[in-house]
Amino acid sequence: MLSWRIGDVTVTRILELEATGGTRFILPQATPEVVREIGWLSPHFADENGKLRMSIHALVVETPTCRILVDTCIGNDKDRDIPTWSGLQTSFLADLAAAGYPRESIDVVLCTHLHVDHVGWNTMLVDGAWVPTFPNARYLLARDEFEYWKAEEEAEARDGADLARSPFHDSVRPVWEAGLVELVETTHQVCPEVALEPTLGHTPGHVSVRIRSGDKEALITGDFIHHPCQLTHPEWDTPADYDGTASTATRRRMFGALAGTETLVIGTHFAAPTAGWVESAEGGVWRLRV
Repeated sequence: MLSWRIGDVTVTRILELEATGGTRFILPQATPEVVREIGWLSPHFADENGKLRMSIHALVVETPTCRILVDTCIGNDKDRDIPTWSGLQTSFLADLAAAGYPRESIDVVLCTHLHVDHVGWNTMLVDGAWVPTFPNARYLLARDEFEYWKAEEEAEARDGADLARSPFHDSVRPVWEAGLVELVETTHQVCPEVALEPTLGHTPGHVSVRIRSGDKEALITGDFIHHPCQLTHPEWDTPADYDGTASTATRRRMFGALAGTETLVIGTHFAAPTAGWVESAEGGVWRLRV
């Protein structure tokens, strides 16, 4: 289990899945031949054959006043289009409790965006129904993000689509109908130490999470970057991007602002060690120092 201290704030990684290879659907440009040329990725973020290492995990941000769960992974029992993500039976909730964070103790659930691998544990299956996993939490969702995916689902329903595999239908709508969702702006201040920061492009209302405590600072990325290889190739967008041009512009802006600072960057899909510092590299690009 990985954790980091940022002033008076502790961030703890709760792992759901970690894999090497099988990432071409996210970053088709990252062929093994090209990845092997980025020497600093090995051994943490790529293997010796040039296959990317990636992770799906949640991050618990514990401040002096609240416990925040950032992104909720894929979840158990969900019917998904990606076979290896469908019908999972993982120990995620037990691992969360073993880390000292039983689900009833979470005050805030914060989704950087509403893709399938960031909302799954918003709900859990109980007696055949999807119910909120974190009953005492406020679920903070960016207003633009929520309204976009709500409209998408409603359009699909009008067209007669089967919503059984819709992450909005089984992982977002139930917490909305339970009255636990709070729609916020992409610059929302969650608590004195934690604020949202718009990093648009991957989705219409995508946010990252900025943590400031004492003289320390960290950034939880969300999916404006999926893998550290994009520091060397910020032009690599993903087929999952809502706007690839905007996502590339966001990466360049964020990497330029982070480079040379002591801001700890905690990657939402970075394999262990998961966090590091952005440095400028030759050719006007960047790398991650761990």
